[in-house]
Amino acid sequence: MLNRLMLHNDTLPLHPSALTRFHSRATPAITIHSYLRRIARYTSLDKACTLILLVYIDRVCERMKGFTICSLTVHRFVCAAVVCASKALCDAFSTNGHYARVGGISLVELNMLEKEFLNIIDWRLTCSGALLQHYYVSLVTSHPSYTLASDPHQTSS
Repeated sequence: MLNRLMLHNDTLPLHPSALTRFHSRATPAITIHSYLRRIARYTSLDKACTLILLVYIDRVCERMKGFTICSLTVHRFVCAAVVCASKALCDAFSTNGHYARVGGISLVELNMLEKEFLNIIDWRLTCSGALLQHYYVSLVTSHPSYTLASDPHQTSS
């Protein structure tokens, strides 16, 4: 889903007035898929934190009309969003220094990205279970090879 979004947005012209703190000077060499796998591997990223990234993308794009997730923004956005999601949703999370090392950015830069991210989404870091379920179903149904997991709260008759 992120790849399709990036491919589409990479075709849009980039105006200097649309640059944000999330824009890199050049496209990172690591794919977003590999980047997410790296973050998940070295930070014990919770699945809910990964899924809520989609909610965050919509919230940021809603509040910043000119912002797009593209190859220049996705890595830094994901790193900041993962930090915020982990702190909001998980009982245990890594330090910003650890996230910065894993994400390949300086601690100072990560702290600035985190602050910017929180201000943009107005500190709205959680969502209802129903909204998260909606994003989950949308994600799974948009990929033919994925199947919906059964509801663990549902009992058999």
